Amino acid sequence: MTRMATTCTIVTAGLVMAGTAVAQSDQAMIDEALSAAPPQLRDEVVVRALDGTLLREGDETFTCMPAPEAFAGPMCLDQAWMGWFEAYQNQEDFTPDRIGIAYMLAGDSSGGGASNIEPYAQGPSPENNWVVEGPHVMIIVPDDSILDGLPVTPDTDGPYVMYPDTPYAHIMLPVDERPEQRPLQ
Repeated sequence: MTRMATTCTIVTAGLVMAGTAVAQSDQAMIDEALSAAPPQLRDEVVVRALDGTLLREGDETFTCMPAPEAFAGPMCLDQAWMGWFEAYQNQEDFTPDRIGIAYMLAGDSSGGGASNIEPYAQGPSPENNWVVEGPHVMIIVPDDSILDGLPVTPDTDGPYVMYPDTPYAHIMLPVDERPEQRPLQ
């Protein structure tokens, strides 16, 4: 085989492998995103990467996304929650126009989690009430007075309010055990 032919073969093989890696990466993102949804929704939902790239078409009732790196976990959001997510990403105020439901049935990712009180905290600290939640459902409401009387700390055996007194306040409804908390860093 000539040097040119060998080079062409290596480049072609590299391109085929790169194409396969991208497809596997997309499939891995789809699988991760769908782990957030209840089984009855998994075949129907839209799946997007966190940057909005469409990974799989589906019914727009829910959109599932893989976990942001080192934060939270994979999620499946209804239309009201998609508005919340966009406002959160852009650090804009948000008030939903109706009740919204989000599924995070895979729980927070290993190395994920979030502050219960500081929406943009990047990691655990003694002051920010960091929680790594197990499988849960999240609920947003159009009137924050509905949240009155609910606990505002994850140190409970039931639902609690995450991000109280912020535009991102929502009900966290654990549906299974919480994983072991990692130590504060």
